[in-house]
Amino acid sequence: MTQKYRLATGGLIDRRVTVPFTFDGKAMTGHAGDTLASALLANGVHLVGRSFKYHRPRGIVSAGAEEPNALVGVGRDEGHYTPNLRATQVELYHGLRAESQNRTPSLERDVGSITDRLWRFFPAGFYYKTFMWPKGAWTKFFEPRIRAIAGLGRSPAAPDAARYAQIYAHCDVLVIGAGPAGLSAALAAAETGARVILCDEQPQFGGALLAEPGQSAWLAEQRARLAGFANITMLPRTIAFGYFPHNMIGLAQDLTDHQGETSDDAPRGRLWQVRAKQVITATGAIERPLVFPDNDRPGIMLADAARTYVERYAVKPGNRAVVFTAHDDAYRAAVSLHEAGVTIAAIVDLRESPEGPCLDAARAAGLPIRTHATIIGTEGNLRVAAVSVATIGAANAERIACDLVLMSGGFTPSVHLFSQSRGKLAFDPALDAFIPGTPAEPTIAAGAASGCQSLEAAIASGRAAGLSATGQAVAAPVAETVAAGFLGEVPHGRDPASVRAFVDFQNDVTAKDITLALAEGFRSIEHVKRYTTTGMATDQGKTSNMNALGIVSKSLGVPIPSIGTTTFRMPYTPIPFGYFAGYARGDLFEPVRETPIHAWAAEQGAVFEDVSLWKRARYFPRGAETMHEAVARECAAVRAGVGLFDASTLGKIEITGPDAAEFLNRMYVNAWTKLKPGRLRYGILLREDGFIIDDGVVGRIADDRFHVTTTTGGAARVLNMMEDYLQTEFTDLKVWLTSTTEQYAVIAVQGPRAREVIAPLVEDADISAAAMPHMSVVECRVAGVPARLFRVSFTGELGFEINVPADYGRAVWEAIDQAGQTHGIVPYGTETMHVLRAEKGYIIVGQETDGTATPDDVGLTWAIGKAKPDFVGKRALARTALASQTDRKQLVGLLTADPAEVLEEGAHLVADPAQPIPMTMLGHVTSSYWSAALNRSIALAMVRNGRARIGETLHVPLPGRSVAVTLTDPVFYDPEGARLDG
Repeated sequence: MTQKYRLATGGLIDRRVTVPFTFDGKAMTGHAGDTLASALLANGVHLVGRSFKYHRPRGIVSAGAEEPNALVGVGRDEGHYTPNLRATQVELYHGLRAESQNRTPSLERDVGSITDRLWRFFPAGFYYKTFMWPKGAWTKFFEPRIRAIAGLGRSPAAPDAARYAQIYAHCDVLVIGAGPAGLSAALAAAETGARVILCDEQPQFGGALLAEPGQSAWLAEQRARLAGFANITMLPRTIAFGYFPHNMIGLAQDLTDHQGETSDDAPRGRLWQVRAKQVITATGAIERPLVFPDNDRPGIMLADAARTYVERYAVKPGNRAVVFTAHDDAYRAAVSLHEAGVTIAAIVDLRESPEGPCLDAARAAGLPIRTHATIIGTEGNLRVAAVSVATIGAANAERIACDLVLMSGGFTPSVHLFSQSRGKLAFDPALDAFIPGTPAEPTIAAGAASGCQSLEAAIASGRAAGLSATGQAVAAPVAETVAAGFLGEVPHGRDPASVRAFVDFQNDVTAKDITLALAEGFRSIEHVKRYTTTGMATDQGKTSNMNALGIVSKSLGVPIPSIGTTTFRMPYTPIPFGYFAGYARGDLFEPVRETPIHAWAAEQGAVFEDVSLWKRARYFPRGAETMHEAVARECAAVRAGVGLFDASTLGKIEITGPDAAEFLNRMYVNAWTKLKPGRLRYGILLREDGFIIDDGVVGRIADDRFHVTTTTGGAARVLNMMEDYLQTEFTDLKVWLTSTTEQYAVIAVQGPRAREVIAPLVEDADISAAAMPHMSVVECRVAGVPARLFRVSFTGELGFEINVPADYGRAVWEAIDQAGQTHGIVPYGTETMHVLRAEKGYIIVGQETDGTATPDDVGLTWAIGKAKPDFVGKRALARTALASQTDRKQLVGLLTADPAEVLEEGAHLVADPAQPIPMTMLGHVTSSYWSAALNRSIALAMVRNGRARIGETLHVPLPGRSVAVTLTDPVFYDPEGARLDG
């Protein structure tokens, strides 16, 4: 196809570079600097899609991010295919392949358009009333078929092959939007020495001025000034899609899409997470469509968009145009199109007596103007062919042939990001629109986004915002005359039941749908939105929300400020999921963390399991051993001799500072101030509600230094909790927290012969029973490597945990393994560890606890510092429900009547297995194992008032039978603890 609508001169395109592309398989050409939308218009293509509900023909409406209709799929193959891109934002590149959406078999002949002929049977909310009976019919029959007919783009059939980068950044001032206001704001802030980030969604800075040939010199000057500042980071092709708490802004920067079929080695895009001291939203304004009968045909577009296509892209959107307006700006568009060779058949103005320089220019050009007039209908199938124009209130109408209709209902400030920041909007009656009001974050609106309509006012407000953001004095705002425009459905005098005046183009929501919602009793604008789906399309109501409010306001007789607005949700425009995933995909989706001893364990044939993000050796089978056999052998070896266990995955936090002990005192239930250096203590950490969140052994290395261990899965959670309290509650304490989880390898040597194995390897420390009793720590050298040696046990046997720098982990492990050969040392895994600790009644947080267990519930009341004035969760423990409730679940042991019966973990416990269903559950099994040491099964359970029930018999109901269990003390092995000393 030829570019028959391309102007010979003008625009910002590069005519020297011809760019071939295809749309629905048809070959076309454009030029460098085109968008897909401008290139399609240059080739005479207006029909670009079908609507969501009625499959009506849809054409290009806008020239920017507010586009509701021109959604296309783009990509060379399934791995590089992205659906639902706005043709107005897709930069043209060599070989671009685009396809229309929501049509079968083609745009011109879409079988789904049968729903358009039956539109009277599908009003707003029809599915809520029609397909509810018989029961289940909606989900089983109707919903799948309706979803197959409705919809937008198709999902790619292959994973996204592109890569995406991510970056965190900080700045003094983030300016969103590089139009005249944004440029002025960035320059003003930069002049003060502030660090500035300036972003804009377009490839060139300039905003609306890119379509203003008369401002090219000023724009060039501002760009040159920007380039002279080293403290400005400029991000073109970057969309600010979300405003998060504490001035965190999400930016999506396109890096390669505009370059065509590039290698996947380079990132396609970059997600910027920017924390700014001040944010300036210079996001411009969006032109409002007019709501009139059959206003959705291809060839009907926003007036300012048409002017943009002429002035910036040198494209005539049509040959013969009718301009329908309630705002002066449409006259500028009419003059621009007239000068470009487009016949202006009529300018139809809703207002009775409009005046101003824009109208004077139109009159001087000899353009026909009809005031106090309206369009009462349009004609055409795949493109508009004519309109019917009538004087408001008159019975007769005139048919005017045209292939282009431009509409302008005024401009709405783009307040989406300001609203996302939880800022309060204020309704400006002079503008007939909401503008930013009271901010919730350090943010300032500038330019058209704040309600400015003139270039002079936009530039002045931008400079004022830039100075204000850096604490400088600000001049008084420039006074200007504001033009309001029109909201709601235009007067047309036709039977509302017989016409469709579209409010939301993408979702086929009409003015009649909104009045129907009101008639059905809906009053909240949020309810009206959901009932009709207006504003719920991929454009999030950018072109529809204000007109919907206007219709509701008129129908109810309630002013718009009293109605309020719907929620502006992020993202501002749709963003590929890849930006958010970043590198977290494939093997990196959940990164595999391996300990320094992992490779050694793998070489020994260990079977691994996933624990949190870590790979942990579960057991070490020999020959054809089953897990049961291997675990029994490993347990026996630890109980009789010595075992070697990799505990490197335990979370580790270094807490230092003069107030370190006081900090621990406030965080943990235990008392810490009297713990002497060189000693260990088992610590329990609660949430504010009094329930256990984590536990671990804490060692005091020095007066101002503690080595804290956490559970494997709780490391990040505990550190985050500590930092939160330190920064928000305990700001008076001088304490520093450092995660050392991956800095240390931890080697547990457990069993009666543990001291004999490691003694020859320990230097600079006496590890005899007298010098190093249970629950003590010493800094020394093990196998020549600096180490923190803990005398601690999670098995009930004599035990040591050796903490050495991770880089030396395997070397020290192998040295210990070699030294233990003469003592029959055996490596053991997590399954054996679980059995050994359960025999001793030691709990595991997250297994015996479920987020509702207190220290008393699991038999750890002894750990609570009775004399402590406060700690996290102390007040909650005093609540009646926790302090005196008699039927709380408590930790007990279980012994089955049949010693060989190993219970299922999670199984429920009842008093009478013959009771009717639903049974009264008294508790559940938390841990269950075969104990080689006891030669029988054992289990731990949480049972209501469990300690008082010890000695009772309960039952575990199973399919077709039940298992009798006796409640016992949870300590099955060595209850006196004699074996802790070997």
